[in-house]
This record gives sequence, C-alpha cells and structure tokens, in this order.
Amino acid sequence: MNAKPETLDAKFITLAHGNGGRLMRELIERVFAPYLANPLLDVQADAVPLPTPEGDLMFTTDGFTVKPLEFPGGDIGSLAVHGTVNDLAVAGATPLYFSLNAFIEEGLEVAQLERVIASLGRAAEAAGVRIAAGDTKVVPRGEGGGLYLATTGVGVRDRKIRLGIGQITDGDAILVSGPVGDHGIAVMLAREEFGMRGDLQSDCASVLPLTQALLPFSGLRFMRDPTRGGLAMIAHEIRRATGFGIYMDENAIPVREAVASVCEMLGYDPLYLACEGRVVAVVAPDQAEAALTAWHTLPLGHDAAIIGKVDKTRRFVVMQTALGGERMLDELEDDPLPRIC
Repeated sequence: MNAKPETLDAKFITLAHGNGGRLMRELIERVFAPYLANPLLDVQADAVPLPTPEGDLMFTTDGFTVKPLEFPGGDIGSLAVHGTVNDLAVAGATPLYFSLNAFIEEGLEVAQLERVIASLGRAAEAAGVRIAAGDTKVVPRGEGGGLYLATTGVGVRDRKIRLGIGQITDGDAILVSGPVGDHGIAVMLAREEFGMRGDLQSDCASVLPLTQALLPFSGLRFMRDPTRGGLAMIAHEIRRATGFGIYMDENAIPVREAVASVCEMLGYDPLYLACEGRVVAVVAPDQAEAALTAWHTLPLGHDAAIIGKVDKTRRFVVMQTALGGERMLDELEDDPLPRIC
C-alpha cells in the first residue's frame, strides 16, 4: 500500500460529501483512491476497459450490510471483497476485477470509513483483484446503517471446468472446509446482544485457495459458500434441484466449542448460521478422501471434514444426531439472527 494519504478536513461525513462538488472529490481522492489504487482505476472516467484472458467470463454482484461495521476478524470492507471473491471462486473462476459502490450515511466518522476502505483495499490486494470502477452516494442521517457496500465481480473460468448442481449424482460425498457458524456468532457477540461478550473471530476470508485445490479433481461436482442460511440451506438447495435426499452426520460436522455453547444457550442451530470463509463441496465418493487431504494441506482447510452424502433413497435433509438418532432439518423461514451479512 502507499503511504497514508492526506486526510479529510471533516471528522464526519456530511451530505455535502455526496453533492458532486469539492468535498465529494476530496472524499474520493483522499479516502477511496489511495487504498484502491491500481492501473485500471481512473476516478475521472465513467468507464474503463477490462483486459481478460481466454476462458468463460464469470459475473456476480452482491450487497453488504452488517452491524457493527467492524467486528472481530473483519469489517464490512473485507466482507465485501471476500464475499464477492468467494462467489466467483466456488463457481470455479479466478476473480479479476470489481466495481465498488459505497452508500454512506451522513454522520459516519471519517476515520472509521477510512479504516474500512483501507481494509477493503488490503483484502482486494491479497486476493489478486483490482477495483476497476466505483461510485459513492451519501444518504441523510437515519436513512442508512452507517455504510452499505455493493460490489460487482468479474472473473474468468477455464472452459473445460464443468461445475453445477446438475452434476450431482447419488452417493456423492459432501465436504465442508472448516467449522460452521463462526461468522454469525462473532458478529452477534460484537453487538453485545443478550448481555453476552466474546472474542470469537469471524471466519471472513477468501476461499480461493480452497476452491483452486479442488478444481483438478474430475469428480468435483459442485461448490457453494454457506453464507445466509448456512450449511442447512445449501443441503436444501441440493435436495430441491436434484430430487435426492441429503444425509449428514452431526458428529462429523466441525463446530467450535464457543459457537456450540452460545447456540445451546440461545437456542440457535449452527447449521443455519452464516459463514464467510467456508466452502461446501460435493465430490464423487471415490475422490472424497483425496479432496479432503488436499484441503488439509491448506491453512483454511485444517479442520475440513466429510460430513455426509447425497442419497436418492431419502426424500429429505436428514441428520444423524450425536446420540445416534435422526432428525430432519427444515428449510429456513425466520432469520436465526439479526442480519449479519
């Protein structure tokens, strides 16, 4: 990163920072551009060309809102980058370019905005993506959550890669790359809701190393990052699309003790909680152990596990419990937590 840029004279964002005049120009030049600088980003241009290598162009878009804006293990800036990178990565693509739209609420402290954008820039640099275009808007006080971010991501995928939910067949193994529920509980604890505190870190991270490790496997069928709705809703997504049931083993699903304790006290199920740095993969059964070994060699995959299988003899999403019984996992209807991603 470059040296620390000249800071804004103002301590808080005002509506004037979104009026198209001098203050808006200074906001972009002093807070955004220094941390997102790359050869493509031209703050004076309305559009830029994107050179792309050979392959299928992959395109995704997402929006991000979280409270608090900064939480243990991340913030809304790194969350926006990782969330967009991960959507491309689980589709088998290499992320290349982003656009960034920032909706800033009047009254947001400039220092906090700068921290978030600096974090966003570091996350983008680490993931190897370039912010190619962007825009800022300022909304009146009381009409936003401090800061909302919207991103569009472009990547490229080798044309030989065939991934998709339609590739899944009976008997395929289901893998998860690490403990589930960390992000949802970390953000909740950061809010100090229910009189609870903790130092649990969000799993917010780029999953690109995890997805690239599995791409050489001919038996790789499908990948998804378990964000809103968590692991359980990915299982239901597979069930609905294929007509096959899903069978999972509760003892095999990695859940941190801190997450399990909070869920037990408050009546949450970690299988429905958002993750922001995990991958669920469906792999042919004869390649599942090799895929798991590939994940175990990576920092993010140390706790990866084979957690279940696709089973055409079943009609529902069923979990064998720790006590040896079985229970059905219903589709999510109510939010298990206040919005956390």
